[in-house]
Amino acid sequence: MTLKTAFRLSVLACAALTSTALLAEPAVVFDMGGKFDKSFNEAAYNGMEKWKKETGKTYLEFEVTNESQREQALRRMAEKGASPIVGIGFGQASAIEKLAKEFPKLQFAIIDMVVSLPNVQSVVFKEQEGSFLVGAMAAMASKTGKVGFVGGMDIPLIRKFQCGYEQGAKFANPKAEVFANMTGTTGAAWNDPARGGELAKAQFAKGADVVFAAAGGTGIGVYQAAKDSKKLAIGVDSNQNHLQPGTMLTSMVKGVDVAVYNAVKSYKPGLLVLGLKEDGVGYAMDTHNASLVTADMKKKLDAAKADIISGKIKVADYMADNACKY
Repeated sequence: MTLKTAFRLSVLACAALTSTALLAEPAVVFDMGGKFDKSFNEAAYNGMEKWKKETGKTYLEFEVTNESQREQALRRMAEKGASPIVGIGFGQASAIEKLAKEFPKLQFAIIDMVVSLPNVQSVVFKEQEGSFLVGAMAAMASKTGKVGFVGGMDIPLIRKFQCGYEQGAKFANPKAEVFANMTGTTGAAWNDPARGGELAKAQFAKGADVVFAAAGGTGIGVYQAAKDSKKLAIGVDSNQNHLQPGTMLTSMVKGVDVAVYNAVKSYKPGLLVLGLKEDGVGYAMDTHNASLVTADMKKKLDAAKADIISGKIKVADYMADNACKY
C-alpha cells in the first residue's frame, strides 16, 4: 500500500466516524419521580423537547422507577450508540462514571452532580443563591414571621436548598422562624404528594404561612395544602406558579431545561457551575403571582441579587462551607 493510498483510507475512516457521530441519537434517562413531575425531571424533558422541535430529530428516553434501573437504562443507551447520553439527577453519577469508562468514545452528561472524566459534562447549580432570594421573599410576605421548608429525599443537595432558604429568610427578617421537614430517605420521597401535604399542614399548624417545597412531585401536595389552608407556597426547579394561582408566591427556578438543551445541542465536556450570575437559578415572576409580590419586595430582592452577584452578600453553601449543618 502506498503512502497516498493509506492517507486516503485514513481520511475516509475519519469521515465515517464523524458521520456516525453526527447521526447518533442523543438519549436522556429521567430519574425517580418521572418526566412529568412538574418539576426537575419535567424541566429536563422540556429541554429535550425544545431540541427535538428545533432539529426535527428524535431522541431515546427512559424513566427510572427504581434505583436498580439506572445503570441498566444507561447501558442500553450506550449499547445502541446514543450520544450524548444525559443522566438526570445526582443518583446517576456512579452509573455514568462506570459507563463513561466502558464507552470512552461516547459522550455523557449529568445534571446535579460531578463526574470527572474526559467524556462527561457535569452541570451543577448554586441552589443556595436562588433559595436565598425566595427565602427573603417568604419572610417579607409572611405575616406571622414563621415560614416553612419541605424537602424531598434527605440528602446534602436538598439541605443546600434549605440552608440558602434559611439564610434568605433571616436576611429579610432576623427574627424569622423557619420550620423544616424532609419527606424521606429513599427515592420514593420525590413522588409522595400525600406526605408532602401532611408535612405542610403540620407547619401551617405551628404558625407558618409560607412554605417552600424542594421535593419534586411531592411538592404538588404541599401546594394543595397551602391552597386549602389559604396560605402561600413556593415552587421549585420549574416555574410552578400556574399550578395554584394566587397561592404560589413564586418558584425557585433552575435552568435544568437550558442545561439539557445545551448539552445535546453543543456538547462540551467538563464542569459547568450555574448561579445567579449565569442566570442558572432565580425566582419566577408572571401574571400568576404579580399581585403577591409588591414593588418594594421586588426592589429589595433585586438589590439582594445584585449584592450576591457582586460578592457583597456571601451565601453559604451547605455542601462546601460547613454551613447550616443539621
